[in-house]
Amino acid sequence: MEGSIPYFKPEELKEMTANRRQEFTALIQKLKKKKPKNLDSIVHDLHYKAFEEFDCLDCANCCSSISPIIIHKDVERLAKSQKQKPAEFIDSYLIVDDDKDYVFNQSPCPFLMGDNYCSVYENRPRACREYPHTNRKRFFQILNLTLKNCEICPVVFAIVDELTRCRDF
Repeated sequence: MEGSIPYFKPEELKEMTANRRQEFTALIQKLKKKKPKNLDSIVHDLHYKAFEEFDCLDCANCCSSISPIIIHKDVERLAKSQKQKPAEFIDSYLIVDDDKDYVFNQSPCPFLMGDNYCSVYENRPRACREYPHTNRKRFFQILNLTLKNCEICPVVFAIVDELTRCRDF
């Protein structure tokens, strides 16, 4: 990756992704078909290089525009951090989405502070800990999610952009 990764607002990233949709979709289809053995190492290398340049605190698009899936262990951990019972936490902060998953009942995240810090950082949901998922094993399994995340995260957009030029698979 050349140069630093600029911050873009979600509206800008949505437009940028829409403008590259055909190219990005072709890449995703190619990767799904080939399942290159070196995909994880290539993407992980791009992930670590990107996060040497990019500070999530300058962005917080993920926290301000999407909600993570909240699993049972997240509920327990977050409820304890808020000195609530799990049922109280659910009533206060969560709703069930169309996929029958718990998600936050508001956007931006109720724990996002004005300086883009997370007030429950040490207890944040697993999905937040793992976002943007570009360093996970078997990356080919989340290619559709990665395409969607191009609209939210400048790092994901930059990684997918770089992958379109990659000739190693």
